[in-house]
Amino acid sequence: MPVGVVPGLWCPGEYQGSVMNRRGMNRNAIITCAVTGAGDTTGRSPEVPVTPAQIASSALDAASAGATIVHCHVRDPETGRGTRTVALYEEVVERIRDQNADVVINLTAGMGGDLNVGPDDDPMDWQAGTDLVGGLERLAHVKAIRPDICSLDCGSLNFGNANEVYVSTPSMLRIMAEHVRELGVRPELEIFDTGNLWFAETLIAEGLVDPPYWLQLCLSIPYGTPMDVGILQAMVHRLPPEAEFTSFGLGAMQMPMVVQSVMLGGHVRVGLEDNLYLERGVFATNAQLVEKAVRILELTGVSVQSPAEARQTLGLG
Repeated sequence: MPVGVVPGLWCPGEYQGSVMNRRGMNRNAIITCAVTGAGDTTGRSPEVPVTPAQIASSALDAASAGATIVHCHVRDPETGRGTRTVALYEEVVERIRDQNADVVINLTAGMGGDLNVGPDDDPMDWQAGTDLVGGLERLAHVKAIRPDICSLDCGSLNFGNANEVYVSTPSMLRIMAEHVRELGVRPELEIFDTGNLWFAETLIAEGLVDPPYWLQLCLSIPYGTPMDVGILQAMVHRLPPEAEFTSFGLGAMQMPMVVQSVMLGGHVRVGLEDNLYLERGVFATNAQLVEKAVRILELTGVSVQSPAEARQTLGLG
């Protein structure tokens, strides 16, 4: 038995999703459109949607262009900054469902984990932008709305080059995973580095996540997994057979990752949360990014799953 392994507890090396798991190219892909995110992008592109009406409209346009899933954050209409306000999520979802009852809705549950540490001589002096709450409070909008999917960020992360940390502890995540399962919502396990993947495997082994598992492998976000195909491949080889995954890269790497992800057996994510440009110097809309992804997939012989097909693939109600 490996050193440090508790008798009777799952060992990563014994898991079916170890490096022996090999996947072929995915010929029938789900496209997720990450519509707006919570980052400081509203001043960098006029196409980033801010108000609930804008976010819903952009999501609907993306769905019409071929997106199977729309992944939504909400923003304060006055400031443009990301927020956890339940009423804003409710308005976005109502607007989407009024016009499209089919598209799969994925709401973030990642807000409420922001910690801006104070200066070196007083790190406990939390700085502006800190919004740190417990796991259940992060799920208030998920409980109110019961979307098809919500994201769970499977670990903490140094975010950027200063003192900002995203906090998502094992205890918080266990509470969130259990509550999401009780609500009948499919968790999207967001993986920012290999330690996050290890913990996602732990949630699965502890029975807190039901198959089929839906994982998002996030590349090139400082300081998580770098844009390295070898690392991505190693992560994919750890996934259990019951897992479906998608992966993405930021900025100019968004479209190359469309091909890379399906080549490794995964699905696709595009959208303004991760990339603002259609090509160099040309601002994109979400619909344009989805249309471009659809063209790339079609050129490589990959079809796009409809929302109904995705519901079967992911075991959604």
